[in-house]
Amino acid sequence: MSADEAIIRAHREEWARLVAGLTRRFGDLHVAEEATAEAFAAAAARWPDEGVPPSPGGWLATTATRKAIDWLRREAQRDAKHRAARMVHDDTPHRPTGPVGDDRLRLVFTCCHPALAMEARVALTLRLLGGLTVAEIARAFLVKETTMARRITRAKEKISAAGIPYRVPSEADIRERRAGVLAVVYLVFNEGYLTGGGADPVRVDLCDQAVHLGRLLRTLLPDDGEVAGLLALMLLLDARRPARVSAAGELVTLAEQDRRAWDRARVAEGRALVRERIEALAAGGDPPGRYQVQAAINAVHAEAPSVRDTNWSTILALYDRLALLDPSPIVRLNRAVAVAEVDGAGAGLAQIDRLAPALDDYHALHAARADLLRRLGRDGDARVAYDRAIDLAGNAAERAYLTRRRDQLGPARVPVPDDR
Repeated sequence: MSADEAIIRAHREEWARLVAGLTRRFGDLHVAEEATAEAFAAAAARWPDEGVPPSPGGWLATTATRKAIDWLRREAQRDAKHRAARMVHDDTPHRPTGPVGDDRLRLVFTCCHPALAMEARVALTLRLLGGLTVAEIARAFLVKETTMARRITRAKEKISAAGIPYRVPSEADIRERRAGVLAVVYLVFNEGYLTGGGADPVRVDLCDQAVHLGRLLRTLLPDDGEVAGLLALMLLLDARRPARVSAAGELVTLAEQDRRAWDRARVAEGRALVRERIEALAAGGDPPGRYQVQAAINAVHAEAPSVRDTNWSTILALYDRLALLDPSPIVRLNRAVAVAEVDGAGAGLAQIDRLAPALDDYHALHAARADLLRRLGRDGDARVAYDRAIDLAGNAAERAYLTRRRDQLGPARVPVPDDR
């Protein structure tokens, strides 16, 4: 393995562990982040000439610790606050204080603390757990680097000022805040899976980071069904990545995708997690939550060799269950699409029309409505719906797809004036 490959691998495997461990020892997120970044910079400078050390993680941990101590010593000469931070340096062995004794779990729940705004939670999670640079996070969410830097700095300052504890969460913490943690990870994935704007229709780096965070949570909370469900859901969706955008840069919908191009390894892993949860339920486990049900829906899609062979009745039954857990308009919209496949386009359209007032600014509603109107032969109404969906869609690949579908309806009829 080359030095560059070793650094890339160590960055993926060790970044979160190093930041979390240094935060515990020194009590300062900023110091932990900077020291970890400096350790990787040192590795990039030295490993190509000196060779990859036998234990890359150990080398990085030792280097990062020295960098943190040096940082605090420098700052202690100028600022009493940093002198105080230096005093929290702790060389004693870590003793678990909660149900999971891992420094990274502390960091997950600190980054995703409900006292922080959602945008701050996402940014901190990507920076401190995912290891993305400020510039990369800024590009992902289409803001200036300086804006993102201020956002991250303010979040860390709020953690410090509000006294948000950096500790292994208790069982009560996990129950109360787990949903927020999973929501942050899924938000990162969704922004990558179909970006809200920008030139790239799919942000592979964000998808990969979300899956990486999902695996980390799975390692830390192996018995949590919703963690397994979220990881399965992301794997099953991300497996379609090779088939989702055409060579011309147009979105390819599930119905039109070449399923032979799907990542079979990710499909197999996702389906295995779904089967595991089904077996746990059969053995008397807790009822599935929303991520597990969504994963089951996508497992049914993954099992079908084509859209025509999809078991839509099972999917509709799963959406019925999901609607009980999450009766949001978006869930009901997805359920209406399944209704159209089971009971016909007219039945699905009737349900979508009932949702229109709540989702009038949501492009997916108008796209789904346009498709059903087209299937019913109502081309004029379909054209209006396609136009509305195109206006609202922020993703270039999706706009290209919707434009093509609209144009396939043929030229619009021009009203002939009545001269009588």
